[in-house]
Amino acid sequence: MSNKIKCGLVQASNDIIPPLNAADSKMIKQIQKNMLDKHVKFAEEAGKQGVQILCFQELFNGPYFCAEQNPAWYDMAEEIPNGPTIKKMQELAAKHKMVMVIPIYEKEQTGVYYNTAAVIDADGSYLGKYRKSHIPQVNPGFWEKFYFRPGNLGYPVFETKYAKVGVYICYDRHFPEGARVLGLNGAEIVFNPSATVAGLSEYLWKLEQPAHAAANGYFIGAINRVGNESPWNIGEFYGSSYFCNPRGQIIAQATRDKEELLVTELDLEEIAQVRNTWQFYRDRRPETYEELVAL
Repeated sequence: MSNKIKCGLVQASNDIIPPLNAADSKMIKQIQKNMLDKHVKFAEEAGKQGVQILCFQELFNGPYFCAEQNPAWYDMAEEIPNGPTIKKMQELAAKHKMVMVIPIYEKEQTGVYYNTAAVIDADGSYLGKYRKSHIPQVNPGFWEKFYFRPGNLGYPVFETKYAKVGVYICYDRHFPEGARVLGLNGAEIVFNPSATVAGLSEYLWKLEQPAHAAANGYFIGAINRVGNESPWNIGEFYGSSYFCNPRGQIIAQATRDKEELLVTELDLEEIAQVRNTWQFYRDRRPETYEELVAL
């Protein structure tokens, strides 16, 4: 028996380069429009290819502005689900009968912002959101605590038309605890939209997430943007988005330096096959793990 789901990942570059420490609301809105237009085209192409679940990259409708500490970027934040970006994507999801994972900068209220991904079902309905739990503050170039509060919604799994979907965002991938909770909550496919550059953590890109997939017996879709973003020049966003299966094997991968829609089929029957072989959930010893949260 086969239960195949066609899934897609979009990796893209930013089109407009703002002056350092000189971003203003007008420029930010233009960046958002350009990136939204670009991703609408990707979504339309995904629809033509029959993609059933599509995920964009972290903070998809702008640059990785966390490379500087500038309150002007607060203007990028939108309400979820009532902001214009999510409303537009709900229209596209319904048009193509496609589940969509949409990572944007979320405004809960003035001064309270999150790095968030909204999940939209295939009929265009809003299912909920995941807020990035682990927030880095790393010099140089990753000043995320200046922009985001830590997520406060736990590790939800969304029952979509096609599969049970979980989300982990970028830096979250360095923490196996949340990846485990997503599995315990029933995730069949976990998407990790990211903005990560070559250097210190690149060797972990193909190590950590396949390990999460194997340890938890689910599929992972890992997404990374591409290109260099001046004026910050914190490094090359190296793309290399991929899908891996519940055995931790990478089964489809995008290029390193080009914009791309990566599409592949995931057979959800593999989850049962793997879990019935490796009985990690049966053999867990949660009663012995108190130290994980006590220290």
